[in-house]
Amino acid sequence: MIPSIDLNDFLSGDPIKKNNFVQALGKAYQDIGFVAVKGHLLEDEVSQQLYWQCQEFFNLPDETKKVYEIPGLAGQRGYTSFGKEHAKGRNEGDLKEFWHFGQEVIGDDPIKNEYPENVIVKELSGFNANGLKAYRQLEETGKYMLRAIALFLNLPETYFDDKIYHGNSILRPIHYPPITSEPKSAVRAAEHEDINLITLLMGASAEGLQVLNKQNEWVGITALPNQLVVNVGDMLQRLTNNVLKSTTHRVVNPPKEKWAFPRYSIPFFLHPRSEMRLDCLQECISSDNPIHYEPISAGDYLLERLKEIGLK
Repeated sequence: MIPSIDLNDFLSGDPIKKNNFVQALGKAYQDIGFVAVKGHLLEDEVSQQLYWQCQEFFNLPDETKKVYEIPGLAGQRGYTSFGKEHAKGRNEGDLKEFWHFGQEVIGDDPIKNEYPENVIVKELSGFNANGLKAYRQLEETGKYMLRAIALFLNLPETYFDDKIYHGNSILRPIHYPPITSEPKSAVRAAEHEDINLITLLMGASAEGLQVLNKQNEWVGITALPNQLVVNVGDMLQRLTNNVLKSTTHRVVNPPKEKWAFPRYSIPFFLHPRSEMRLDCLQECISSDNPIHYEPISAGDYLLERLKEIGLK
């Protein structure tokens, strides 16, 4: 089991509960890089609706779904078909297809010009509206998680707030179809680390998620009902100069008797604005922990990584 914490403690106004949350979160991120969070801001009804609507979308005929695969977007909005994405350092495509909801910029923030429009699915009323509702609730939850991380790192509590305002976050409903024949070497999602600051994962419809612990053992993770699994991504690892570790994880194929069952999973990848600097924080540099990374912006780092995983 991964450590479990309650976001209500952080939001309670009680300084002792708040500090206990911050310390428990920081310790979990130093030890394994994953934590289970209850008391988050994603409503059950929104989550259940989105799972149901995603199943409806992925059950549409391939030719209908392909209409929503827009060339030139590097998969950043709309549909990405089966086997397109692979893990960094692998050539074999993962056994999945997915959809992307992206940021909707409110007001006249010039960053609006950086983001493509979200793709509207005509066949499913409510799919886009509910997806964006989940997006907002997960984004707000992520804001408070980052506030706790900032306090753990001895930064001002709101250090990340302006950096993630209208950030380039992605909500990704994923469908891992039933496995119909012996995969050569492909798995549902090969071992990888997430690109972003933090990832908030809604409970998946089946087991399969595994993380690599410090003993180099693969450990299975399942989010309990009403919990989000929240992990550190590579951008946060860079920023904190490895003080907080981005954990390697994968989604393995099920045992043969469960091949006939699909798997659905909906992660929210919390990204900052492209201009955010990922240069190692002074607070995380010491004689014992010298600088491990070259200075880079979040936007340039994202482009590098999208090329590595075959989306750009």
